[in-house]
Amino acid sequence: MSAKQDLQARRRQRLRFQLRNKSGGRPRLSVFRSGKHIYAQVIDDEAGRTLVAASTLDAALRRELRTGADKAAAAAVGKLIAERALATGVKEVVFDRGAYFYHGRVKALAEAAREGGLAF
Repeated sequence: MSAKQDLQARRRQRLRFQLRNKSGGRPRLSVFRSGKHIYAQVIDDEAGRTLVAASTLDAALRRELRTGADKAAAAAVGKLIAERALATGVKEVVFDRGAYFYHGRVKALAEAAREGGLAF
């Protein structure tokens, strides 16, 4: 692995360890971003399954968005994941930014999810 990948892997492991200790049984809102899209999942780690998911590839968002790789798209995904999580009864989550810094698209998604009603 390259030095950049090593640093990302270490950040991801460090963050997941902290989340596991502080989650208190809450599901995890996990974010993945690629060059073209952004994805979010609410995961129940105790049961080992995904409760809800949203991404810029969803048909409803795809028609509205110009691209899936900007802050507006991330905010739309954040609102959608919040709606779907609240519909399934999930109100509190732990935010898992993965190896990404809390900046840009990741921050826009998190703020939109908070505005949509999720607490973290």
